[in-house]
Amino acid sequence: MRELQLSLNQTQKVRLQRALEKLESLSSKANSNASVTVADSIPVNYEDGLLKGHGTSEFNGEVVATVCGIVERVNKLVYVRALRARYKPEVGDIIVGRVIEVAPKRWRVEINYSHDAVLMLSSMNLPDGIQRRRTALDELNMRSIFEENDVICAEVRGFQHDGLHLQARSQKYGKLGRGQLLTVPPYLVKRRKQHFHHLENYGIDLIIGCNGFIWVGEHVQVTDDMVVDQVNKSEQDDAKPDENSISPEDQGKNYTRQETRENICRAANAIRVLSTLGFNITVEVITETVDLSTSINVAIHEMLGSEFYVLVAEKESVRRSMTKKK
Repeated sequence: MRELQLSLNQTQKVRLQRALEKLESLSSKANSNASVTVADSIPVNYEDGLLKGHGTSEFNGEVVATVCGIVERVNKLVYVRALRARYKPEVGDIIVGRVIEVAPKRWRVEINYSHDAVLMLSSMNLPDGIQRRRTALDELNMRSIFEENDVICAEVRGFQHDGLHLQARSQKYGKLGRGQLLTVPPYLVKRRKQHFHHLENYGIDLIIGCNGFIWVGEHVQVTDDMVVDQVNKSEQDDAKPDENSISPEDQGKNYTRQETRENICRAANAIRVLSTLGFNITVEVITETVDLSTSINVAIHEMLGSEFYVLVAEKESVRRSMTKKK
């Protein structure tokens, strides 16, 4: 059972222990043939050309595991996939990061990896949306696009001689605002086909980064017609309104409704609860946790209380047992 830093009474401790033991038994039965611990022997067919990959070693003529994890086999390659490991970037991963430096023709981004990533000016869309060569003026205006401490979303492009490179060549990538950035262990986030989610019932966007950074924010409608926005902006600049006067339209653009802010906080607390319990972070589990809090009328600040942790663990054990029966 995971050591949770929660102030539980005796009844809650018993309930939580039962739920976690049930979850552990279900997961151990599902991976009983593939899970190994350190120094366990890995049964392999001693055929010619057997390749021993990561997490394996040869000892006294046997292949043994050097890490705890799941045994994976790809043709003649045998390796152990660690259950808990640091984020290892792969080409095409959707990540959320924070800009830490604006350098010549590039931004340095923190992505919860052993090294900072690099986003080149040539690897992203310009604000005007026109595909053209980057000029010296574009390099001078880099801070108008991203500056230090901005939270951005990008895609892993690949490794080059100067480090890990990112790209943001779509309108769905770019600067993120009006939300919360959460950090969870990267091994709780599994690679899926879709990492961008719009929770219509709550009016919020959810970006589950493969690197363990998760963004919960107000829903933003992605539009490809960036030229129209620039034309409207130029017309507004020609009007030259008073600096102290703010139009109602501008107030609406800069204002987030209280209901939306509450939904953002509720979804963020649901992710914190799931991360503390060590459950995999998926949009389905997050939605179920948020629905659970609303169905039993739990206040947002009470979601981080001991009782709600126990309820989430019990609900997850019931869900997995029902899934296994099916």
